[in-house]
Amino acid sequence: MLTLQKLEQEIIVLPENDYSTLRKWFYERDFEKWDNKIAKDSESGKLDFLIEEALLEKKQGTLEEL
Repeated sequence: MLTLQKLEQEIIVLPENDYSTLRKWFYERDFEKWDNKIAKDSESGKLDFLIEEALLEKKQGTLEEL
C-alpha cells in the first residue's frame, strides 16, 4: 500500500484531466459520507432539536421563509 507521502507525490504529477477526476471523486465521496451521517443522526433522533426549534419559532412567529 502507498504511504501518504508517496500518494501525494503521485497526485502532484497526475495529468490535469486525471487530477480533476480524482478531485470529483473525493468531492462525491465526502458528500456521500456526509449524507449518510445526516441520515443516521436523523434516524437516531440526534437532530430532533432542530425540528423542535423550528416549531417553536413558527409558533412565536419568528420563523423566516427561505
